[in-house]
Amino acid sequence: MDEPQSFRPRSFPPPEFPPRRPRLFARMPPAVFPPVMGALGLGLALRAALPALGLPAEIAEVILGAAVALWLFAACGYLVKLARRPAVFLEDLRVLPGRAGIAAGSLCLLLAAAAVLPYAPELARGLMQAGLVLHAAVAALVLRHVLRSPPEAREVTPVWHLHFAGFIIGGLVAAPLGQVLLAWALVWISGLAAAAIWLVSLRQILTRVPPAPLRPLLAIHVAPASLLALVLLHLDAVRPALACLALAALLVLALLTALRWLTASGFTPLWGAFTFPLTAFVSALFAMGFATTGSAFLLLAAGLVPWVLWRVLAGWSRGNLAARTNAAEA
Repeated sequence: MDEPQSFRPRSFPPPEFPPRRPRLFARMPPAVFPPVMGALGLGLALRAALPALGLPAEIAEVILGAAVALWLFAACGYLVKLARRPAVFLEDLRVLPGRAGIAAGSLCLLLAAAAVLPYAPELARGLMQAGLVLHAAVAALVLRHVLRSPPEAREVTPVWHLHFAGFIIGGLVAAPLGQVLLAWALVWISGLAAAAIWLVSLRQILTRVPPAPLRPLLAIHVAPASLLALVLLHLDAVRPALACLALAALLVLALLTALRWLTASGFTPLWGAFTFPLTAFVSALFAMGFATTGSAFLLLAAGLVPWVLWRVLAGWSRGNLAARTNAAEA
């Protein structure tokens, strides 16, 4: 008769005391960047709005300066993380908050170029060129990740606007600098990408209901329409700009109608998706001369953007933002 086998329980390493603390910026969450992008957008919106309202324009420049400084701090933190273990970048791309945050971080460079444009046009040109190259590299890596993923992981989401239509932000610098061909190229590339994403997303939302935590991402659909309107206006294409603004307004109206549905899951770091589309819409309204409507949305943005930014930064400082967004650790 065989002897009974003895089973040993699986051994685990003893718990560390005190608990190990990760190294500085080792788990820097990319989810910080979307609300920072919203803060930069708020500064640009105020730059357009305050002179039209007869208010001191210096307020916008102070906010822009603070937003650029905050982005630089966050970007340096992420670069420290990458320097420790470069492969962590690809790990962050595997999760939706990571992909959205990384794309927003590179697009912030284009917004920073727009911020410095009135003071240093040549610096703005250099930042725009660097931003377009950086974002093209990010978009290529995201596309590579999508193509290598299983079919169920290739679903189109509103975040794809950041990856493939976000280049339009460069037009905010290229058009004022007289780089008309580049600006038109960005309009066509971003416009075609945005149109494809809108059509696929419309079909998706008609066939199934997105889960509550992901619904705030639907607000991103407003951003490319508003930014296309701004760049087209710089290019003196007034009628196409009005058409894009009308599309943005229809999307905003639909989102406001479904606001309780959009926010059913309560606050999450994905609420950063509400910030930059709203500020882009405000900028487009003031650029097109709709100051009254723009003022109402500006008040909303002035309250929402700092609040979301504060909540996300507080989560980062406490260390729970990385866990909530599945940020990789270097």
